[in-house]
Amino acid sequence: MSILQLIFDLIDMRSFSNLWYWIALAVTWSTASHWVLGVPFDMVQQARRRGGQAAEDMMTLTGVNVRRLVMIGREAGAMVALGAAFVLSSLVVLGFGYGIEFAQAVALLALPLAVVAGLSLRMAARIAPVLARDPSPEEVARLLMRHRLRVQVVGIVAITITALWGMFQNLRISILH
Repeated sequence: MSILQLIFDLIDMRSFSNLWYWIALAVTWSTASHWVLGVPFDMVQQARRRGGQAAEDMMTLTGVNVRRLVMIGREAGAMVALGAAFVLSSLVVLGFGYGIEFAQAVALLALPLAVVAGLSLRMAARIAPVLARDPSPEEVARLLMRHRLRVQVVGIVAITITALWGMFQNLRISILH
């Protein structure tokens, strides 16, 4: 038995029947909805409840991450978008055009994350001028919570589509064998 065969036996490349894929999917969306523009959601909640130092920390972290995202969008946005479009379209063609299940699984994870990345860049561009005029922490927290809700909606839709597609694939393969 070759080392490559051993690796493929240990890591089931039929992704939709693999427990690790579903764990990774859950962790990915849990993390995406917890870290809103790089600010942990519990920090946003603490800022709203307690104010004071917690609000200052949230505002500082939001400012740093928003400036970083806006700078990345301006300086490398086109190249990142082109690279992401190439990778995502390759995954879609390999997965759904050629029927490679691993590419389907990665595409169903990566495509919605690309949507979240776009939403994050858009929200960062929206928050940047707000931060420049010294807003209240409540206003910034409200914008972060609105963005979190959008990320959660994308996540729910993505998980639902992935689960339906995964069930379809597993049923199709079990019927064929």
